[in-house]
Amino acid sequence: MEVRIEQSWKNALADEFGKPYFESLVRFLHKEKAEGQKIFPPGGQIFRAFELTPLDKLKVVILGQDPYHGYGQAHGLSFSVPEGVPAPPSLKNIFKEIETDLGIHMSGYPNLEKWARQGVLLLNAVLTVRAGAAASHSKIGWEEFTDAVIRHISDNCEGVVVLLWGNFARSKSVLIDRSKHHVLEAAHPSPLARGAFFGCRHFSQTNTLLRAQGKAPIDWML
Repeated sequence: MEVRIEQSWKNALADEFGKPYFESLVRFLHKEKAEGQKIFPPGGQIFRAFELTPLDKLKVVILGQDPYHGYGQAHGLSFSVPEGVPAPPSLKNIFKEIETDLGIHMSGYPNLEKWARQGVLLLNAVLTVRAGAAASHSKIGWEEFTDAVIRHISDNCEGVVVLLWGNFARSKSVLIDRSKHHVLEAAHPSPLARGAFFGCRHFSQTNTLLRAQGKAPIDWML
């Protein structure tokens, strides 16, 4: 497995890559590929979130669960899909909330790399998935790796705004030092939440919190 990762993250997470759980995870993925399983995202994009958002530029974390499992959707950023791919329902609801919260018009452009380049870490708790099989790569070690990522952010950064949507993401709040960071929680943007996500105003709140620290706000418009 190709670990293409930005240098500040490579330094921060060096110990994780040598641990037995991570070596086991890599063996599992190699076995899946040897058996002909299609894995998303493509190998060079598994760590895309870490490429686009260096640790020293990190301002916001948006935590997802695992990658989209449809062909052409996952590209290493939570909730995001590449240009030319229709926005999934959760992402459409995120855009609706941004429009209501900020009074702006979203184009529907589904690639969130613009956010990532501004310091928004779009992190899934599980970084790979088997085609057509949601959560198929949970419990193989990814959660241990991304928990270590969250702990490192909590311990070594200051004033990060962490957006936790849905029960799974909210369960990770125990990893975050709330005396140093800002945790905003809401229902998941999935249609299955029956609109409970709407009205959370997390995007305006995030920018208010960033401005209060003298940091540049995020330009959420796409």
